[in-house]
Amino acid sequence: MSSTPQPLSRRGALLAGTAALAAGLGLAGSTDAAVRIPERSRSRLPALTPAQRAGQSVIHSYPGLTPPARLMDAIREGRTAGVIFFAENIKSLSQIEGVIQTMNEANASAPVKAPLLLMTDQEGGMVRRLPGEPVMSAKDVGASTDPEAQAEFTGSGAGMNLAGVGMNVNLAPVLDVYRTGGDFTDQYERSYSKDQETVGTCGAAFITAQQDAGVAATAKHFPGLGPASANQNTDLGPVTLTASASTLRSVDEVPYRAAIAAGTKLVMLSWAVYRALDADRPAGLSPTVVGELRNRLGFSGVTVTDALEAGALRAYGSTGERAVLAAAAGMDLILCSARDAAQGEDAVAALSEALTAGTLDGTAFDTGAGRVNALRVGLS
Repeated sequence: MSSTPQPLSRRGALLAGTAALAAGLGLAGSTDAAVRIPERSRSRLPALTPAQRAGQSVIHSYPGLTPPARLMDAIREGRTAGVIFFAENIKSLSQIEGVIQTMNEANASAPVKAPLLLMTDQEGGMVRRLPGEPVMSAKDVGASTDPEAQAEFTGSGAGMNLAGVGMNVNLAPVLDVYRTGGDFTDQYERSYSKDQETVGTCGAAFITAQQDAGVAATAKHFPGLGPASANQNTDLGPVTLTASASTLRSVDEVPYRAAIAAGTKLVMLSWAVYRALDADRPAGLSPTVVGELRNRLGFSGVTVTDALEAGALRAYGSTGERAVLAAAAGMDLILCSARDAAQGEDAVAALSEALTAGTLDGTAFDTGAGRVNALRVGLS
């Protein structure tokens, strides 16, 4: 891709404006994973059908350039919280802007009167779904003469790029603290540095600048994939990391403290197993690791899973079974990113059934949906 940024419309950023920043998403503090939801957020959720209720925590995806009718129906009928876009969905900035406009028009008839969460991975460098900014990779930013200023520049570029086509969430920045050259995070230049303080400073600058453009940031992949070796890829299979709790807390979690202080709206949890925290379950399926984020670090925003179809979860059953396990662990948003609208439908159906049967805690689920709703309302 060209290193010359494309001319960007500021229309999306101006529409988002500073409303999200003024409203904020910092919910009341809590000592447990169930964070109190402000009354203003509760009042915006009408009576929903079981499928609509479940859909408030599911992100859909689709193949190709044209969203299928079944996805548009899910949007129109309020059975999804939003959509993630990939390179195969994007031919040009004007094309994806048109798709998003169509989705927003469909969402106007949905029962929840809040914007869809429209997201992508626009990290910079090799990981970009839209042409244009940020062109620099995280590693290039961290190695520059003024990393904080460059991180601010790339965060602003990412925010303006996404907002310009109508997207409002970026699944970035990566806050993994890499260990050795060529390891999992470093091989694609997704890590700012081996130094946790540098990663935290750059991540916070990126987050602040991006959110100033009206695009919510996502710090990922908690509690950190920095210890992963080159072949430890959770997309492909199970990964167990053996870093001690002390190392995780003094190195890998440090950037998340900076991100939370900067007001990041979302945190994505990884699918690795962290033996020192929970030897039995991947982080995104672990109430213990979610509790680490909520209780130890004090995060009160939206938690989001990594890709639900990841190879790391092959031992955890079907799409529906994985979705229910993730929700039970405290994940607010379930990311169905297999480029298949049926995947999202399967997750919604399973969550709906579990809520109706009482096998999934409805109060905790609705609290998470309230956090998602607060995020959506804040981006209006």
